[in-house]
This record gives sequence, structure tokens and C-alpha cells, in this order.
Amino acid sequence: MDRESLKTELKHLVIETLHLEEIQPDEIKDKEPLFGEGLGLDSIDALELVVALEKSYDVIIEDEEVGKKAFASIEALADFVLEKKTN
Repeated sequence: MDRESLKTELKHLVIETLHLEEIQPDEIKDKEPLFGEGLGLDSIDALELVVALEKSYDVIIEDEEVGKKAFASIEALADFVLEKKTN
């Protein structure tokens, strides 16, 4: 799986899962925080993204600590998916 195309896929996944029609994938910066001052996502959004990631990439976010690291940014999310897919 190519890292750059994965990041693009993840941006589309975030937009589609959370119904963020007003945002284009290229507007989401790779290192921008997904929660708080970045995209402004909240805990409900996190739950929806966890389910979408599990369905789309067959990866499991074991606990809140892992989730915080994985959802830090698109870059971190891509790293998480790639790491889980190689294990």
C-alpha cells in the first residue's frame, strides 16, 4: 500500500464518514490535528472513525491511548494503518 495514496484515501474516509461535504481532501493538511484546533472533531467523530477504519482497513484501535496517537493527524493515521497491515 502506497503511503501517499493511503493518506488521500484516509482524507476521503474522514470526509465521507463524518459528512464533511464543505471540506475537500486537499484542504486537510497531512500534519494538521484532526481534533481540537485542527479539523475540530470530537469524541463522537472518533467513534465513527474507529468503526469506519475497522471496516475499511481491518485494523483495531485497542484503547483510548492508541486512538489518541492514531488520530493525531492524517500522517499519524496513515502510519498506524501501515504498521497494523504489516504485522
